[in-house]
Amino acid sequence: MRQAEIEVLRLSETTSTNDEAKRLMLQSMAQKVIVMTDYQTAGRGQTGNTWESERGKNLLFSVGVRPAFLPARRQFLLLQVMSLAVAQTLVQYTDNISIKWPNDIYWCDKKISGTLIENELSGESIRQCVLGTGINVNQEHFVSDAPNPVSLRQILGHDVPRDRLFMDFLKHFETFYGRLESGESESLAQQYGDSLYWREGMHPYRDSRGTFRAFIDCVEPDGHLLLRTDEGQVRRYAFKEVSFLITL
Repeated sequence: MRQAEIEVLRLSETTSTNDEAKRLMLQSMAQKVIVMTDYQTAGRGQTGNTWESERGKNLLFSVGVRPAFLPARRQFLLLQVMSLAVAQTLVQYTDNISIKWPNDIYWCDKKISGTLIENELSGESIRQCVLGTGINVNQEHFVSDAPNPVSLRQILGHDVPRDRLFMDFLKHFETFYGRLESGESESLAQQYGDSLYWREGMHPYRDSRGTFRAFIDCVEPDGHLLLRTDEGQVRRYAFKEVSFLITL
């Protein structure tokens, strides 16, 4: 089906929605493509992790865009757009939603959504970007060793219509992506920063040197996290270089 410049493909099962979105982008002239599925046999998370999802219970989809207007050095903005779109969608259903740097969506201290981003660059521009997202919607039990998953069903005590949730997401994604196209990168980055998990206060972290306490100083335009320790030292991290020591 087509919605303006969006082409949407729905599948009952696939290996990976990211892989399907890449194939669809080769065939489609649409500026945006979306692949949705009820079940992934080889769903991926960041750095090779798997994403647990019971068949037909959650939202599993990938959004493919062609952001030729965006310099490759600003590709982190695409992850900010997706994170903000998912967070704003979930805020319509429950409180205590935040973005755990760089791209996980949290309810209180538990993970309700995550995104895998895959970019293809062309010189100094981004030829295409695929953002694969999972949102825990109606799953009641998690059996993997993921430390802190949660679903809307567990939070609210009742099922949530997945199609309605997806349409809410699509509305927010179009809004945030439109702001990016219009050059509102600074306001998007500000809103992302204001939405961060542990944005306020001093919290425990661990890096290669050990554990320490710090507060979030900022997230740089390229996605690096700056933490200011309780001793006033500023430390700079790429993804996976620092852990949040969450106590459940």
